[in-house]
Amino acid sequence: MSKSFYNNARAYLKNHSRNLHFSNTLQCQMQKSVDSAMTIKSNIVKKEERNINNMQNNLASMIKEKKLFLLDIDGTVALGSELLPGAADFLQTVKENGGIFRFLTNNSSKAASDYVEQFHDWGIETTEEEFITAGTYARDFMKKYYGNEKILVAATETYCSELRKAGLNITDQAGDDVDCVLCAYDTELTYEKLVQVCKQLTETKVPWFATNPDLRCPIDFGMIPDCGSICRMITASVGREPEYIGKPAPGMVYACLEETGCTPKQTLLIGDRIYTDMECGKRAGIDSCLVLTGEASAEEWKNGFRCQSLGKLAGYFS
Repeated sequence: MSKSFYNNARAYLKNHSRNLHFSNTLQCQMQKSVDSAMTIKSNIVKKEERNINNMQNNLASMIKEKKLFLLDIDGTVALGSELLPGAADFLQTVKENGGIFRFLTNNSSKAASDYVEQFHDWGIETTEEEFITAGTYARDFMKKYYGNEKILVAATETYCSELRKAGLNITDQAGDDVDCVLCAYDTELTYEKLVQVCKQLTETKVPWFATNPDLRCPIDFGMIPDCGSICRMITASVGREPEYIGKPAPGMVYACLEETGCTPKQTLLIGDRIYTDMECGKRAGIDSCLVLTGEASAEEWKNGFRCQSLGKLAGYFS
């Protein structure tokens, strides 16, 4: 064989050896990177577990200091017409420990009397005074600021009847004599109602209010559109945003504190939504606890109190 053949062979073997060494070095570096990433991930998981354990321990000590418990209903106490497991036990435990509760709901499709009847069917005796809804709070707001004015309302007949009983002058037709618009969680919504609201908001610059910003309402089979979704349809058409009266605005919490005489430190708000319930607690300056029986998940709420359900939360009193 020629000399050039041996030279080429030696050069190939030399280059192959160098490439093999580089490949082995690269594999070692990659393995070190993988090991390092796994170690970091393991440390993060352990830290999260420690934080969760600390949070749960803090929840146990915190809940024993509370006197007033403000409870959301849909997704927290019940799903649709079904009482959630453990909810009745929690309410009984609160009473046995000398606490009091108020139901703070953004659901404006029902009157307080409707809730009293529903809770009675579940075997829980309540009074109308224990229910503060976005609807009743909006009613009082309208009575205070628009008591002598004409209000265009898009809501259920039950809620409209409640407004009329409060002495408010309401209508379902747009007109030059309308002074403001109020939208609520309307389970009897029709296209004509949407048309009248859009007409009013397009042709005049009257204020537009809505009971609550919730986009969806949890029921037995999943979710259905809530007041926030209805308002988004209107906003997409008229280019205006409503002013929301219910949670997360802190007004309903302040009303409960005033009525019961409890302090913010003695109060805990419990709900299933971050952008309404947890945000309301933050704005009102009270502690809040997320339950995982409605809209939000544990992954979405890692830096605040949370519990699987009211039934589980009842166990923290012991």
